[in-house]
Amino acid sequence: MSDSISLPWASDFHCHLRQGDMMDTVVPMVEQGGVRTVLAMPNLTPPLTTTQMAVDYGTALQKLAPSVHFILTLYLSPDLTPEEVAKAAAAGITAVKVYPSGVTTNSDWGVLDFKVYYPTFQAMQDHNMVLCLHGECPSDAKKGICILNAEERFLATLRELHQEFPRLRIVLEHATTKAAVDCVKSLGDTVACTITAHHLFITIDDWAGQPHHFCKPVAKYPSDRDALQDVVRSGHPRFFLGSDSAPHPRRFKQGERPAAGVFTTPILVPLMATLFERLGCLDKLEAFISTFGRAFYQLPAASSSGPRLVLRRKVLEIPESYTINDSAQEADVVVPFMAKQELAWQIDSGC
Repeated sequence: MSDSISLPWASDFHCHLRQGDMMDTVVPMVEQGGVRTVLAMPNLTPPLTTTQMAVDYGTALQKLAPSVHFILTLYLSPDLTPEEVAKAAAAGITAVKVYPSGVTTNSDWGVLDFKVYYPTFQAMQDHNMVLCLHGECPSDAKKGICILNAEERFLATLRELHQEFPRLRIVLEHATTKAAVDCVKSLGDTVACTITAHHLFITIDDWAGQPHHFCKPVAKYPSDRDALQDVVRSGHPRFFLGSDSAPHPRRFKQGERPAAGVFTTPILVPLMATLFERLGCLDKLEAFISTFGRAFYQLPAASSSGPRLVLRRKVLEIPESYTINDSAQEADVVVPFMAKQELAWQIDSGC
């Protein structure tokens, strides 16, 4: 059994990098976690609804982490006309993120009726952009929809979108259920799926009463986690890493209504290596954190002679918290996933 692993720098195809003091804190941690390509989410306040807003955000991110490739996204809204799609594609913006209204952090501006946006989706298909879906229906007691079945109830919409726009690349993000895995596997090669680190570890029992493990979509049943683990163990090429790392100040996570989000950015690749070793599939790690996602997003494959990351088999104790830079709040911190627990691998060097 080897005590070291050489890997390409990871690509994280779903990450929340925030704004203000939180952005200043977490963006430099992207490389710390072993990542040099990251898809930046647009659900800021206000959300990134125009090309210029996304370009300006990318400039701010690049100043904080010059070695990282930031893939920019737009937030689907009425401002995103077919003309704006063409403008965004020309500016190098890769993807559009869809948030059904009210399902997660800063989704109040989200979508109520997908058909309204069919002209936008057609333009995206024509310009070879990617549609990223937060795949949940809003909770509705009259329709029997709650956080435990919201993802499964959304899958009909995914199938419909794929049928209407078969050439449009679609990513069902942060899948949490066996139903979602089976659905994506049943669809064509233009439909893919991201899986988070934390959803590969936890089930409903791990977040009920533990606010720092609470996210949207919530982790589900052991059988659902098993399905996620099985598909990454199998090396299916349309399932790849999207951390959905989503930091919040501790005071927002431990209040009466905890904010949804799990923070994994600074420990991401050691976390994945520890899990894949437990699953007996370390040989599948590189494809999951690099090869498959880069292929789907049509990025150059990582070269064996290019920059590499070296992991060593050495205990890494996850910090209790990270201080938020220059915060106006006294002792404002963000608590990571699995705080104070140990991982089996840590990053030794990278170039």
